[in-house]
Amino acid sequence: MPLHSLGFRELGLKAYEPTWHAMQRFTDQRTAGTADEVWLVQHPSVFTQGQAGKAEHVLLPGDIPVVQVDRGGQVTYHGPGQLVVYLLLDVRRLGFGVRELVSRIEQSLVALLGSYGVPATAKPDAPGVYVEGAKIASLGLRIRKGCSFHGLALNVDMNLEPFRRINPCGYAGLAMTQLSEHAGPIEFAEVSARLRAQLVKHLDYAEQTTLAGGID
Repeated sequence: MPLHSLGFRELGLKAYEPTWHAMQRFTDQRTAGTADEVWLVQHPSVFTQGQAGKAEHVLLPGDIPVVQVDRGGQVTYHGPGQLVVYLLLDVRRLGFGVRELVSRIEQSLVALLGSYGVPATAKPDAPGVYVEGAKIASLGLRIRKGCSFHGLALNVDMNLEPFRRINPCGYAGLAMTQLSEHAGPIEFAEVSARLRAQLVKHLDYAEQTTLAGGID
């Protein structure tokens, strides 16, 4: 039975740490009746290190800050031109297990990329989405009180060089790619709109709404 509506906030370019702390507050304060939200954002350059992250995977960060965070997974990079999507969902209410939630998010990304004519796949042993063996999207979630926060990062049209300063997601030499390399010039807002539609479909919501206001 599809849930009624999934609300989306388009946040534009916003610093990583205030956004992360806003996610924590939202999750800590939500109740059984709180509606689910998805936040779409771009971040200024930052490396984020997951709870299981090992310091040796941060090779040469240079002038890019490294932030230790409370999601799963290893180190990754966020920067302008990457679509970061935070999924603030009551997973218990959705009736999904964590593995199923990850799989549905990956299916949303695969369908989005397919809409641009880019064949993509997920790997059962390495969460994320890949094109021709190169990683195009990363996933890292945290579940607290049966609710998810953090989410996914899709490389759209960005500078990939900082990924060479780390072992992305803990894999030395992992090739990274982005949508613009496979689909040519694209509109960032169009990618966001298509991904919104796929998330609504694959997470079994009936419709989407755009939420006004910020997160501060």
